[in-house]
Amino acid sequence: MLDPVFFIPVAVIAVLIVGLSKAGLLGSLGMVGVPLLALVMPARDAAGMMLPVLLAMDAVAIWTYRREVNWAILRLMLPGAAIGTLLGWGLWSLVSDDAVLLFVGVVTLLFILDAILPLRKKLAGLPPSRPWGAFWGGFAGFTSFISHTGGPPFQIYVLPQRLAPALYAGTSAFFFAIVNTAKLIPYFFLGQLNVHNLTLSAALIPVGLVGVLLGVWMVRRISMAWFYTIAYWLVFLLALYITWKGAMGLLSGI
Repeated sequence: MLDPVFFIPVAVIAVLIVGLSKAGLLGSLGMVGVPLLALVMPARDAAGMMLPVLLAMDAVAIWTYRREVNWAILRLMLPGAAIGTLLGWGLWSLVSDDAVLLFVGVVTLLFILDAILPLRKKLAGLPPSRPWGAFWGGFAGFTSFISHTGGPPFQIYVLPQRLAPALYAGTSAFFFAIVNTAKLIPYFFLGQLNVHNLTLSAALIPVGLVGVLLGVWMVRRISMAWFYTIAYWLVFLLALYITWKGAMGLLSGI
């Protein structure tokens, strides 16, 4: 049973952040949606509940950036993403909620390290390659299926291509719209699209749409440099907590 006193504010904040990210405002910070929700509900239920919300936000994002898409990058990444999605489906029943928490925490920490270390700078300027695109597309598909945290691997491959901001946002919007749509059938068979999760999704979809529209309005009007510093620290602390909680849960079951 979810405690509305804690669930409602955490869910609203999480969905707003994801909505802003879908608009191209906060980059991979949208990946904190499931880790935040994991504070107030089981991680896999959070992933199931978020999928319809993500699809609603994807629809707004792809309409907004419908003329600004790099299809060549998508052709390189989507085959790998399909394999990653199938791999995530196959491994879903083999992992516990604590394992999902640990995985989400580690992926989030890797995202923070990627923001600090010069990996992207080393890759900058390299021509897009099919094997590299398939690898990062597969990683993005897998992490997206498990916990909707496909942003960092997608960015590691795409950001070095130095796309214009709107073109990057449009390419990201189409990539994750396609990946999220592909997750509908597996999530249905895994029981994640149940009445309880769909009821929560319906309540949160308006919040997500507000986040996307607000992000589209803000992206050309304000500088977010100060926000990133604060946000990265908050995400780092959240990742440490999620990793610790998942690790302790796994160790207690040994």
